Amino acid sequence: MKATSISGHEASFDVSAVDAVGKKFILTPGEYSIKGTTEKISIVDCVRENQSSSYYYNEVTQKKKIILHYTMGYLKGDIATLTNDHVSVPFVIGRNGTIYNLFASKYWSYHLGPGAVGGNSAMSKECIGIELSNIGPLKLIGDKLVTTYKDSDVYCSLAETQYYTKLPSNYRNYAYYAKFTENQYASVIKLIKFLCAKYNLPKMFLNQADRFNKLSEIAFVNFSGIASHVNCRGDKTDIGPGFEWNKVIDGVGK
Repeated sequence: MKATSISGHEASFDVSAVDAVGKKFILTPGEYSIKGTTEKISIVDCVRENQSSSYYYNEVTQKKKIILHYTMGYLKGDIATLTNDHVSVPFVIGRNGTIYNLFASKYWSYHLGPGAVGGNSAMSKECIGIELSNIGPLKLIGDKLVTTYKDSDVYCSLAETQYYTKLPSNYRNYAYYAKFTENQYASVIKLIKFLCAKYNLPKMFLNQADRFNKLSEIAFVNFSGIASHVNCRGDKTDIGPGFEWNKVIDGVGK
């Protein structure tokens, strides 16, 4: 899908509430206070019309970390994938900044995957996953940037610099990554604040030297704060250096 088509794609989901495979949802907007502040956050409850809970476990678990991901997809497909099996996260942030809540964050689902440092089950239970809708790494073919799914799947041209970031050197085999939107940054900042206050989590981020690396088991297990998928998997690219970490760190504050 071209980057220029994404806003229409997301708008159609907000109207139809139907995902990429035809599943229907009930979308209920809500506004919530961020504990200890005067700020409020808007979150859209996004639940299956048939009330299915087949994609998460109704088990309350202690939370120690927030893990940022990107979906490597587009919103309708993201919602479809994350409400299909027990591989999900409570929050998905669209490119327009809308925060969709797929299930209560006190519950859990698998989202780190096999081989995750500290174990997929143990760490998925204690990590609150946030997915930002974003196609992820891009490949340069001629003067076009295409997705990693198909060489014919053009995302944007090299001239459309507003849609991609070019890194100074390859990160896990890719130099080009789809940009996140300002609305996504604003929403993820507020969501991190909301979750840190709700679960009494420290607003702690990894230092620059560790931020884009897979951590040792002891380091990842003992860490409490905000990290990303690359910190527990050596084969993942999310959320990586194409993400403006300093903007989020400054926005979240202490």
